[in-house]
Amino acid sequence: MTVTERQVDPMTTRFDGPAPEVGISNDMIKRGLIVAPLLIAVCAVIWGADGAWSSAYGIAIVLANFALAAGLIAGAARISIGLMMAATLFGYLIRLGLIFLAVFLVKDASWISLPALGSTIIVTHLGLLFWEMKFVALSLAHPGLKPDRA
Repeated sequence: MTVTERQVDPMTTRFDGPAPEVGISNDMIKRGLIVAPLLIAVCAVIWGADGAWSSAYGIAIVLANFALAAGLIAGAARISIGLMMAATLFGYLIRLGLIFLAVFLVKDASWISLPALGSTIIVTHLGLLFWEMKFVALSLAHPGLKPDRA
């Protein structure tokens, strides 16, 4: 069997080198921290102090979710492609469960405003994902973020 005929086993093949998902996640977290004061202020105007606290908690949930997603995928990719695929699928389900748990644990707290928390989680997730689309390179030559222009 020559080198070109060799089969690649996804269960043992691993990715070495930089993890573009970590760079993208870090960029989204940075943008989330930039826009967080605005989101908290909007929720404070609409729902008062409880809305501001709820919004801050929701933003923390979303940013932790993005960081955990990137960490799971990057860590699993260094072990094997098969594990990376499993971490992507089941990591999504686990992260949904963690978001549910984070909301469930505070749903009856005196400082929480569920409409503010829910809208913050939805708007922040979607807003950061759409905002990041502008900065992601859609090229295999530059996986991850677009290179800086000189």
